[in-house]
Amino acid sequence: MWAVIKIEKGKLATIKNEFFSKLGNDVKFYIPKIKLNKLCKTKVLTKESYLLGDYLLCFHKDLSKNSVIAYLKYCKGLKYFLGNFQSSQNEIERFISKCQENEDKDGYIKQTFFNLKNNYKFEFISGPFTNLIFSILYENKFHVEALMGKYKLTVSKQKNLFRPV
Repeated sequence: MWAVIKIEKGKLATIKNEFFSKLGNDVKFYIPKIKLNKLCKTKVLTKESYLLGDYLLCFHKDLSKNSVIAYLKYCKGLKYFLGNFQSSQNEIERFISKCQENEDKDGYIKQTFFNLKNNYKFEFISGPFTNLIFSILYENKFHVEALMGKYKLTVSKQKNLFRPV
């Protein structure tokens, strides 16, 4: 069963070690990540970020038992288990499938993961326009034609990531 877990920042290795020691080696973790490119003066800095922030998905067959959840509740680095994950197994599995379908060869989420709709507001999260807001005028497989203020621009979907605002 999949569980949604909130962890303390920087404690991913600790939480993995705790779960492996308490549940054994058949624990699986899924943490979707994205690669962010930011322009800093003349250099492009690449940063890895987790799509879910400080949440992660954990699978183990015994996570359906309340006694196991109570046993794991006080692990180092764990803030809490998200409630009602038992009733949301289908949604969690669909989310994981969608993430895995939209990963590149290095395991990073591609822009195709995000649903794009014309005339909605979006924010660039990587590339030279990071943190700027725009609306989509036209979209095809490779490029997006956008309106940012009074300027019209065309950006590559492969090199830039953006999310709905």
